[in-house]
Amino acid sequence: MNRPWHRFGLLPLLVAVTASGYILPAASILRRMSEAREDLQVSNVRVDGMLTFANSGARAAGAALGAPGRSDFQTDALLLIKLPGRCRLEATTPEGSRSVAVWSHGKERTEGAPLDELSAVLRQICSFLAARSSTEAETRAAVDRHLRALKVDVRATTLGRLGNQVAYVLGAAAEGQPQFWVYKDNFLPARVRWTDAEKKLWDIRFLDYGSPVSGESFPRVVELYRDGELLLRFAGLKSDTRSALADKLF
Repeated sequence: MNRPWHRFGLLPLLVAVTASGYILPAASILRRMSEAREDLQVSNVRVDGMLTFANSGARAAGAALGAPGRSDFQTDALLLIKLPGRCRLEATTPEGSRSVAVWSHGKERTEGAPLDELSAVLRQICSFLAARSSTEAETRAAVDRHLRALKVDVRATTLGRLGNQVAYVLGAAAEGQPQFWVYKDNFLPARVRWTDAEKKLWDIRFLDYGSPVSGESFPRVVELYRDGELLLRFAGLKSDTRSALADKLF
């Protein structure tokens, strides 16, 4: 016990640094995320809000919904989630044009004018926020399968920062690699990044959990990026977790 680091009282410091820098393995992160979602005891979620399409997303939405040539485009939005595994996202203009994306147990369909941006964001919302099975292990396994389909390397875990919050990052740390982020303080989904067949990098961010609008059941803001360009922003205005949602909607 005559080592210098012990004599000068450095052992407690080394222990503290090691503890603060400890990063949970991916299996533990996904388990705690599944448990955090289960603890909410939510079966149905309805969120009324606004969809803002930007940049090339605005041009695509404007052309599909009857307002071509717009550099920004905003519509009323309705998001419905019925656990397990059923989600619906509607974009509706004041003139009555609409685009609807539906995800039901891994199967997709559209109603009205199809918009790839709606389908892309709903696919990830449903895969992470509407996943529930009879056991926590089955829920975690379903999320793990989805991450592997996105080619996220779940063996690699680091820390990152989204806004002013620290998150666990599952996936290779190199820029442009598929990743899944989970907020460190509440173990709720924070971000998912993946590359499509055309090598385009997609990035969805789940922001502002715990707001008066939707509490912990859903992030108040969801943003979709492609190759660093903001395409779509969903902002919730009010929510309801007690409404009965008809199966035919999904």
